[in-house]
Amino acid sequence: MKTQYLLLVPACFLALVACEPNRPAKGRPPAQAFAVDSTDQTNDFYDNEPLFSLSGSHTITISGEVDQPIEISLTDFVPRSIIVKETSIGDGEIRFTGAYRYDGISLYDILDRVKVVKKNEALFEPIVDQYVVVYGAAGDSAVISWGELYYPVQRHQMLIANRVMRIVPSKSKDQWPLPEKTRLIIGSDLVTERNISEPVRIVVRSLNTVFTVDRNIKMWAPEMRVTGVSGTPYILNAIPENIHRETFNQVFYGRGRGIHGITLFKGIYLKDLLASQVPVTSERIRSGLFVIAGVDGYRCAVTYSELMNRNDNAEVLLIDENNYENAGKFSCLFGADFFSDRAIKSITEIRMVQGNVK
Repeated sequence: MKTQYLLLVPACFLALVACEPNRPAKGRPPAQAFAVDSTDQTNDFYDNEPLFSLSGSHTITISGEVDQPIEISLTDFVPRSIIVKETSIGDGEIRFTGAYRYDGISLYDILDRVKVVKKNEALFEPIVDQYVVVYGAAGDSAVISWGELYYPVQRHQMLIANRVMRIVPSKSKDQWPLPEKTRLIIGSDLVTERNISEPVRIVVRSLNTVFTVDRNIKMWAPEMRVTGVSGTPYILNAIPENIHRETFNQVFYGRGRGIHGITLFKGIYLKDLLASQVPVTSERIRSGLFVIAGVDGYRCAVTYSELMNRNDNAEVLLIDENNYENAGKFSCLFGADFFSDRAIKSITEIRMVQGNVK
């Protein structure tokens, strides 16, 4: 079969550098505010402004692939805090909309209260093909992979926020607009379109894809298919030469087998391979989902946003040489993950399974 290559096109995230930010405007503040370190007596940059309460539901319903649907009170959890720089996309441009500290309840903690019952457990037991959909009161939604929630080195980066504080520059004194409703906050996103208002429901799901699982198969795949991003699959037997090579040093540690080694990985950012075919849109950021599958049927879920829309430089690396365990040719490494469970070996397919909207 004739080999085809994806052309690398500069990601439109570079527009962030060129775009002028929206000018700040004073929003109507929520009703309740909490005084903090207004005299700047501590070394904490993120406690100098009033902290405002956000209105919205104090409960969230969890359903889907769980032993039973459950309604959880958000008042039962210890609050956590993250800091974010929010941006939006529209008319082909990405614009800065404000810098904030958000306090609220971690999705990590919320979903820790439920027992997952995978619909495909008999065929594929690992949890790495799971994801959740968070729904707002207005009907909007955001997709988050199970790997984003429970595998990162940096935990608790996803909150249902119930309080907000502006992070005000010391010289310009910009007063960014304040939200009024509770808010889903994804701390690792560059374009924050998944930060939807008033989350009220979470649905746990597994990928609706079928791959034959064969753990005795020879772990070698000389080519890889990229499907679902256009009408014609792309077949690759090597990474295009015009894509910049990257190097990761990694303590490679699995949840089951523990330490594999301290390893040097060389490859490309997977997002650079896909950038021209699935450029950023609001819809893809919120709902885009890929499956990465190996020759043995092992696979994982990865959202468009964690793959293409990171703000922490913890990218997904694609490797096209005989890999770290003699199980190539193609393999991947998730730079953000603590465990190696999503480091798929002998990749045969990367498929976009939802969110490929124009």
